[in-house]
Amino acid sequence: MSESTSLPRVALKKITPDVSAAMGSLHAAAVSAAQDAKLEPELLELVRIRASQINGCAFCIDMHTRDARGQGETEQRIYALNAWRETPFFTERERAALALTEAVTLVHDGRVPDAVYAEAAGVFDDSQIAALIWSATVINAYNRIAIATRMVPKN
Repeated sequence: MSESTSLPRVALKKITPDVSAAMGSLHAAAVSAAQDAKLEPELLELVRIRASQINGCAFCIDMHTRDARGQGETEQRIYALNAWRETPFFTERERAALALTEAVTLVHDGRVPDAVYAEAAGVFDDSQIAALIWSATVINAYNRIAIATRMVPKN
């Protein structure tokens, strides 16, 4: 449940610009690794949206659904992403990436199970798995930043 507050939050970029820049560099490196591994940008947006849904990050959900739409993602798949296991809309690769993303995001629930990792290893090579793990890790970090500083989506 959301807790509203009138307390102003710290402006991380302003107060800690070096750390914010380092986070930006980590994001850029993760994107570059994904490109080098030949992961589809559309797949990475699904990863970012799904982790953001789990974490309840409205700012990141808004940003990445907009980005996904810009890359041609359908409304139907975006709306169904929260229940991806129950739909026929996602490919085997997407399902493996989403399962891995969920396991990384919910690592406190039992780590990344061997079955989830094996499913990903069945459809992705090592460089792709590494890039997916980095992508999930980076979006989880950004979710925590956005939530902690109460970032809100743009209208």
